[in-house]
Amino acid sequence: MSFDARVAGTPAQAWRDDPRLDRAAPLDVATVDRLVVVAAHPDDETLGAGGLIAGCAARGIPVTIVIVTDGAASHPDDVLTSRRRAREAARAVEVLAPNAELRLLGFPDGRTDEHRWAIRTALNAAIGDVGAGTRVAAPWRGDGHRDHRVVGELVADLMPAPQLWEYPIWMWHWADPADAVVPWSRARRASIDAAPKARAISAYASQTNGDAPQLLPSFLEHFRGDTELIFVAEEVPPALAEAARPAATVSPTVDTVGHEHFDALYARRADPWRVETRWYEQRKRALTLASLPHPAYASGLEVGCSIGVLTAELADRCASLHAIDVSAEAVRRTRERLDADEVRGVTVEQRDARELDVAARYDLIVLSEVGYYLDPTALDQALDRLLECLSDDGVLVACHWRHTVDGIPATGDQVHDALARRPLHRVARYRDDDVVLDVVSRDPRSVARQEGLA
Repeated sequence: MSFDARVAGTPAQAWRDDPRLDRAAPLDVATVDRLVVVAAHPDDETLGAGGLIAGCAARGIPVTIVIVTDGAASHPDDVLTSRRRAREAARAVEVLAPNAELRLLGFPDGRTDEHRWAIRTALNAAIGDVGAGTRVAAPWRGDGHRDHRVVGELVADLMPAPQLWEYPIWMWHWADPADAVVPWSRARRASIDAAPKARAISAYASQTNGDAPQLLPSFLEHFRGDTELIFVAEEVPPALAEAARPAATVSPTVDTVGHEHFDALYARRADPWRVETRWYEQRKRALTLASLPHPAYASGLEVGCSIGVLTAELADRCASLHAIDVSAEAVRRTRERLDADEVRGVTVEQRDARELDVAARYDLIVLSEVGYYLDPTALDQALDRLLECLSDDGVLVACHWRHTVDGIPATGDQVHDALARRPLHRVARYRDDDVVLDVVSRDPRSVARQEGLA
């Protein structure tokens, strides 16, 4: 997989000759009342969606263009590259959509993964309010290039699926039409006016001219002509439908709902259950932390860490914290988050809760939005193993969504009923229509009794 346009790739004609390009359905812009185009680098917006931008602008549709990085890695020895590419972007946008809003976020080129969370915040602000007629076009997540993948993931995380469009750039170079990775079922053809796009490409002189141009004519040929290809969101298969609901992190077992299920969810969206943005999730974390009967713990275990949002907060209460998840992608994202926040004393591991080392002892165990993915036998096995790992005066906190979800083997209430059958004392409970939270321990004393106040 090459991301150097100076290296020979798949010829543009090979794509044009493939009948699937002509068979792709037209891109529907009739209901669009605002277009936001997000680019990883200056020129991505023009190469991947320049015709779409010009076409929407010609229809009077407001256009916002957000460019995430400064593009300086194209000429790393030139300290003026970022300024030059910003000027080129402004000229290209002026050609495509004179009234468009251009927002340059200025993050370091090639470092999007390291700045993922700051970029997410900046994108959320730049995209702004999203109405039903808003469409956001972003780099296709399968494009291969790391910056394109990360920016695409972040936009997909922020956008409702039906409003997300994705445009390929490097796919044309390293893939071929028969490659299984090309999502032809989601492909839509946008018929465009080639002239303004060609002029806008020419505005990027630092990339196309000079003694050693970055983008050779053979590569740019992919972006000539009167068609652009856009990948639209596909309908969510029934097996993935519960990702649309709030709550739920990841199951600690692979009996009924396996890790493949969760890996597929993470492939579609960086934060499948919107744990960062939904008030339900924020409130639930606050309830969980407030329910802890001690201000601090020597050792903690979090089962089903997902993307690590609760993990980071639990780390403030635990001298050491062990976070586990069955999804390799969830583990990667939690480690990434903790590294970005420089959280110490936390280990993150891909593991089934039933495979925990029974010699380990934890003063705090948190089981949040996990248990209902297990059939009764697997749930009993997991709870028994967790209790073996709970210290003599330790605390187990369980928190689960109470509404019924198709395709999973239990409800939150059933999980808490199974927990109630264990030889533990319930020292706290919160319950409303949406969530049930129990705090259990071998020590029956309340906080006030432990402090000698009652």
